[in-house]
Formats: sequence, C-alpha cells, structure tokens
Amino acid sequence: MYDCELIRRVAGFSAASSCYAPVEAFGRVTSGGGLSIRVNGLSGWLSVGDRLELTDSRGATHIADAIGFGTHDALVMSHTWLTGLGTGALAILRPKWHAGVFEGTPGRLPVSNHWLGRVIDPHGRPLDDQGPLPEGTSRSVASSPAAATSRARLGNRIDVGVGVLNAFVPVLKGQRLGIFSGAGAGKSTLMGMLARFSACEVLVVALIGERGREVREFLDNELSADRLSRAVVVVATSDTPPLMRREAAYVAMTIAEHFRDEGRSVLLLMDSVSRFCAALREIALSVGEAPASRGYPPSVFAELPRLLERAGPGVERADGSDPGYVTAFFTILVEGDDDNEPIADAARGFLDGHIKLDRKTGESGRYPAVDVLGSLSRTAQKCLSKREIMIAKQSRAVLSTWKEMREIVTLGVYRPGSDQAVDAAIQLIPRLEAAITQDKDQCVGFEAIFTALELALGGADGSQTMADGGKDKTARFPSGPRDFVST
Repeated sequence: MYDCELIRRVAGFSAASSCYAPVEAFGRVTSGGGLSIRVNGLSGWLSVGDRLELTDSRGATHIADAIGFGTHDALVMSHTWLTGLGTGALAILRPKWHAGVFEGTPGRLPVSNHWLGRVIDPHGRPLDDQGPLPEGTSRSVASSPAAATSRARLGNRIDVGVGVLNAFVPVLKGQRLGIFSGAGAGKSTLMGMLARFSACEVLVVALIGERGREVREFLDNELSADRLSRAVVVVATSDTPPLMRREAAYVAMTIAEHFRDEGRSVLLLMDSVSRFCAALREIALSVGEAPASRGYPPSVFAELPRLLERAGPGVERADGSDPGYVTAFFTILVEGDDDNEPIADAARGFLDGHIKLDRKTGESGRYPAVDVLGSLSRTAQKCLSKREIMIAKQSRAVLSTWKEMREIVTLGVYRPGSDQAVDAAIQLIPRLEAAITQDKDQCVGFEAIFTALELALGGADGSQTMADGGKDKTARFPSGPRDFVST
C-alpha cells in the first residue's frame, strides 16, 4: 500500500515550489569560430532552442540560442557578434516562470495593444526613442500554426488600393501571397503602396536584412502618421547576425497573431523571405548540416512552411464572431531572375497566389511593374463577379497576344490585316497599359480599375484568341461597354 501521508507531503512541496524559479545553470565557453561557439557544463540542462546568456571579458552580456549538441557540450549561436568572447567565458541558463507556468528559455514575447505605432527589434526592444514598451500577453515566438480543420475559411475581398492587383490578383482576407522580384524591379515601391492603401485594421511590417538607409526611408516616405499609428514595424538590418534576422520573421508573425486572435483584420508585409531563408542557411551550415539545393540545407525547406502557414484566418469561433485574419504579402528575391530558383519555387507551392514583378516592364515606364500574365491568385474565381471575370479574361487575352507578337510588330515584319486578333491587340495595348499604370501616391480601388479596363477594351472590334488554351479561337472583343457587361 502507498503511504498517503508521504504523497500529501510531496504534493504540498510541489505546490510550494511552483512559487520559485528553478536554480540557474552555469557553463563555460570552450571553443568557437565563425558564427557559433561551444559551451561545456550544461549537459542535462540545455536543449535545442533554449536561450542563455554569455558574459565576455568586458562584462558585456550576449544572448545566445542552443542550435545543436554533442556528448559533453552544446553548440550555441549568439544574437550579437562574438567580439569579446573567448575561452572560459561564462554561460548562464536562466529558466523563467510566468503566471505560474514554466516557460523554459525559448523566446517569448509580451505583446501588447500599446505596441501600435512603435518600431522594435526582434527582442521586443524599442528602436524609436519613444520609451519602453508596455508588456502584455506573453506569447511563444515559435508557436505552431493552428490546426487546419479548426481554421475559419477565407474572408471577404480586400481592396489593396493597387489597381493591377485588384483586377488580376484579387485578395481575400486571410490569403497569403508572394511578391517575386529581381533586384531593382520595384518591390519596395509596391510594398509601400500596399502599406498605405490596403484596407486593414492593423499593419505589421517586418524588414529583414534591409539596408539601414531603406528602413528610415520606408518609415518616413511610405507610412503616413495615421498609418504608422496602426502599425508595428519589426526591424533586423543586413548587418545583424543570422539569429536576429530569423527571429524578426517569427516576432512579426507572433505580433500579427496577437491582433488576429482579438478578431482584427491584420495585414502582414514581410520583406523579405529570401533573407529569412539565407539566415536559416547560415545557421544550418554552422551546425554542420550539408547543403542540398544550391547551397540550401534541407532544414531550410522544412522551416519555411512553419512560418508561412502561421498566417491566414484565425480559429473558427463557436459564437460565430469574427475569427480575425492575417492577410500576408511575402517578398521573395529571385536570384538571377530565375523563377525556379529553390526558395522561389518552394514558396510558390506554399502560398495562395504569386505576384511577379518584371524589370523590363518597369524600365518601360509602367508601374507597378507587375507581370500580369506571370501573376496568379488562386482565389480569383471566388473574388470577382461575372462582369469582372470577363473584363480580366479579355484583358489577359490582349496582353498575351501582344507579348507573343510584340517583337514581330516592332521589327515591322507584321502586315496589318493579317490577323484580326493581332490588329485588335495593337489597337488596345496602349490603352490597357495606361489603365493599369498607377502613380505610387495614387490609390486605385475595384470600381476604378475595372471601369478603366472596360473603357480601354470597349473601342476594339476584332477577333481575339482567348486565354483559355485556344478553345475559342473566334471570340470577339465587345464593341462597347454595354456588350462587355452582358453575360
């Protein structure tokens, strides 16, 4: 039989001990190089993902995370550069308790509604000289996405204020889209337009691996005072260590989830996922993981969907109230303008749509430099009315024909009258290009863009190959807006 009195005493001791934090564990730095160092003396205490403090020879403290382990030591990586650290430096593991719950040492973030209007770093420290941040609800930075079966469906259509996107890449609440762009194609300009014009209650911006100059320009030029008051900006510039760049993405997602769980509509802009993946690659290679695809280890492609899947609708609520949404735009830098490079190819498969920016389009003077034919929203049929679908379809058909024949027409080889579809495209393309051209300070809503496209198409009268794989070779462009509206 069990000793009941002993059981009661043990239970009482356990309850009393919950009021106290566990003892600190200490270790020493034994070696280091590159981005990582080895710590001895914490075997049995330290696990992968735990956070500890390193004290260098000058007494300065460095925050570090455990990223691997051996038989007797652990491999850790600092959130700051390793200057000042050497053999024998003290390593301290400080477990914490919060509201009676043991948090361990992985990162947590005390998100508060009072963070709106603030600019912070990945540790939740202010970068805007407006005083300390008030603490709120403690949330795990590395939380898992909500169960797929418990999530709400996508919400209503969002007006993003960018005409070419409203027409050809429409967005629903909770949708996740990628902006695929080479260098200098207008990615930052498009992100600024989305930040200013998109209809949302809360804006969360993650600037990962950006130049320090671009951060200040984005805050001053792209966000008005009113918009900034409803935004939280997370910054980890290109000169920060890889752990900080990785953490910035997770911190921004955690903040967006906080406001979504309150039932709000959140717009998340993350620039860029490519630099987040570059940070993951640096971390993985430091552990000794072998590169697999163009220098990216397999763990990068395993961690990428863990981040992207956290955006989207919140958990469906039994009372029917608004579940909240995180509508996300992630920028992906396409190396060498190769649309099939590993990160771009992987991200395209995880997202609900993609926006392709074309440098040649921007060089021609048409902004935003969106490649309409190379962009896609997987929810377009759910977003648009029959009239809008017809307008978008006919516009794509004209753009497709012009793309195929542009070089021949420009060289003077094509003879007018040889093909009615080409003749119609030659007539319509200047008006279509003008309809989807937009100044960066101009907001173009749904009605404005579809009216402009309808008027641009209304003056054509000729046959046109449809953008449906050639099933209808003799479809006629409408002779006017009235014909175009008819179904």
